[in-house]
Amino acid sequence: MPEIREGGCQCGAIRYRFSAAPLTLYLCHCTECQKQSSSAFGMSLWLRRADLEFLSGALKFWQRGTDSGGSMVCAFCPDCGTRLYHAASHDSEIVSLKAGSLDDTSWLRPIGHIWTRSAQPWVPLDRDGNALIYETQPDQDEKLIERYR
Repeated sequence: MPEIREGGCQCGAIRYRFSAAPLTLYLCHCTECQKQSSSAFGMSLWLRRADLEFLSGALKFWQRGTDSGGSMVCAFCPDCGTRLYHAASHDSEIVSLKAGSLDDTSWLRPIGHIWTRSAQPWVPLDRDGNALIYETQPDQDEKLIERYR
């Protein structure tokens, strides 16, 4: 039986869980993720929307444009402002869970880095030589998904 993973916002108003295996986990160094996370990068843990269950609280949503001309829906806690996931407005089947919102992050192992052209120069990108590294958004997501398996 798969392990149940849980998480939530900083104030505890929003709680979620999932037990299905994530599709991928990577670090995004775009300037939007740097602003959103107030850090050097954001962690993106892809899940099927159907596998993510919200247990308490009501999310609030904000939408922003993307470099490709599309739009992204951003879900957050209306009380504390914690960003919980992003989803492309054209692909509602997949959500990019903000992995730092998990209760236990010790099992996370990112497989790559995207938008490295805006990465902070002091962030090491490839310690073992196996990480996927993209200067911008990858043309296809298959390599990010395949490497995570």
